[in-house]
Amino acid sequence: MSDKKEFQTIQEFKLPKMGESITEGTIIEWHINEGQAFNEGDILLEIATDKVDNEVPAPFSGILISKNYKNGDVVKIGAVIATLEVSETNNSQEKNKSTAKTRKQERVPHPKTLEKTVVKHTAPAATTFTINKDLFISPLIDSIARKNHISYEELARIPATGKDGRLRKSDVFRYLADGRPYKFAQPVAQPSGFQVPDLKFDKGTGQLIPMDRMRRMISDHMVYSKHTSPHVTAYVEADLTDMVAWRARNKNLFLEKFGEKLTYTPLFIECVIKAIQDFPMINSSLDDEHIIVKDEINIGMATALPSGNLIVPVVKNADKLELSELAKTTNSLAQKARDNKLKADDTKGGTFTISNVGTFGSLMGTPIINQPEAAILATGIIKKRAEVMEKEDGDTIEIRHMMYLSLSFDHRIVDGYLAGSFLRRIADYMENFGTKENIKN
Repeated sequence: MSDKKEFQTIQEFKLPKMGESITEGTIIEWHINEGQAFNEGDILLEIATDKVDNEVPAPFSGILISKNYKNGDVVKIGAVIATLEVSETNNSQEKNKSTAKTRKQERVPHPKTLEKTVVKHTAPAATTFTINKDLFISPLIDSIARKNHISYEELARIPATGKDGRLRKSDVFRYLADGRPYKFAQPVAQPSGFQVPDLKFDKGTGQLIPMDRMRRMISDHMVYSKHTSPHVTAYVEADLTDMVAWRARNKNLFLEKFGEKLTYTPLFIECVIKAIQDFPMINSSLDDEHIIVKDEINIGMATALPSGNLIVPVVKNADKLELSELAKTTNSLAQKARDNKLKADDTKGGTFTISNVGTFGSLMGTPIINQPEAAILATGIIKKRAEVMEKEDGDTIEIRHMMYLSLSFDHRIVDGYLAGSFLRRIADYMENFGTKENIKN
């Protein structure tokens, strides 16, 4: 009887789901040691997923019996990461029966499933495969490759984004979705056609600074974006004199009425939203041979962190927000980014991104598309310039607040006419922004 009771108070703790597109996470730090007691809601460990760090709370009070992974390990969502002993205060007779029943259902596979598993593993199988010294292939990847008739030589050409050069399931599925561009490539040992020469550049000497996790992820994401999307960039300039004057007149009233600082970010977002509504094809992404025109308008705002890295929090359903709500949301997301308090949900679901390179004094930029979006807008510095103004009674030279806008777009989805028209429409909305009524108390 004592053994049964002990079995009923022991539970396997699985890494919980942290977002629709999250398939794995990296353990940053365990906060509870083996043999240590904890209370419900205590933070057991911190997990890094994509660019956001998440705290994993304890679902009940108990004792941590053992850990299956250590700091720095990459863990799949749903994997058993620890064994926990549940405090007696958490155990009722009904809960124990329910838990035991659930375990029984999980541990006893369907006969057909068991039969297939036995057939699959009749031949000895290695836990990992090594190709070209740096590429690691798990049994899962090997199974997917066999199912889709992908050779090891072809696998070796798929960009691997996993830790230590490990090929991930998402890498293979992305490669399949792209139409297997390396399907007919020759084996690595017998290359043909143009090969990038190893020029043995002299990289010089100096202090070696290892890239942190976020910088490595940004690097991988940028390289993947340039590899995936044929980038084209279009430029226009906008006269923001009226917008600058409108903001100067209303920023104090805005702060008094809504309690929020009025930056240029919500003003730009409002203009972009209107242009997207005029040209909805910009708000899209590519899925194999289909273009998905998004129902929602979720605007990503590229934000610089104190570490020098970049993160893109997302304003959800931006088209449904008033200017005051846009200001509140953008200010909140920017502050959370600076304080490293963004959650996974804050950075997912974007459909179009804005990067304000003018914040750092840049005249203009050529932004890289935030996959899987179709385009990204860069706004340059607002600079006073002498401009020729055409008027009925003759041309004049005036001091105007000018800004360059640049739009990088995926030429697989967006052509020059659509991109140019969309970009010009944004500039038109920005130039006419000052015609709005002033904010009233």
